[in-house]
Amino acid sequence: MSSNTAALPAPLTRDETGTLFGQTMGLVAVTAGLFALGAYLGRNMSYGWGWVFWIAGFAALIAMNAVAQRSERGAVTLLFGFGVLIGLASAPTLSYYASTNPQALWQAGGATALVIAGFGAAGYATRRDLSGMARALFWALIALIVFGIVAIFVRIPHSSLIYAVVGLVIFAGLTAYDFQRLRNARDIRTAPLLAASIFLDVLNVFLLLLSLFGNRD
Repeated sequence: MSSNTAALPAPLTRDETGTLFGQTMGLVAVTAGLFALGAYLGRNMSYGWGWVFWIAGFAALIAMNAVAQRSERGAVTLLFGFGVLIGLASAPTLSYYASTNPQALWQAGGATALVIAGFGAAGYATRRDLSGMARALFWALIALIVFGIVAIFVRIPHSSLIYAVVGLVIFAGLTAYDFQRLRNARDIRTAPLLAASIFLDVLNVFLLLLSLFGNRD
């Protein structure tokens, strides 16, 4: 029992936790900026190329998870590459809304900031273990993806609204969990992986809100 306890990394000090928080959120901000750059560069790109960049982006994400334990610098480089690639992948969709309903972009952006700030603060502050909730949300996300695929082939009334609302509930919960992970982290070198998780929360909340604001009558 004592040997297992000794093998666990020591908890971070308050200063180290503050440093990790600052580094993580700084990486999230830079990745979001690179996402915006990619979206701008790809503004005239077709949806077909968007799918190519989605695949490339998630390949970079998988590579980052493999590299993170060996090289923090390599993980950061892949994180930034991921931001650009996902920006390029999202460019056709964002360009469409910019030309047809630009107000939806601003509304989705503002609402995303409120959702992430609110649920992130709640997750960071709570002492309740959210890992069980996160496991349930993961399976709910898998079910939602299946629902989305089925809805492509089978007409389901209000399927887009259902998908967006349920997706927002899932990613709001995952945002709280990821911020709790950030507070409880025991290794300051995990900043790139934590930043990737939080950026994905932000991205998904934004895209789901965009679908809601952009499709209102």
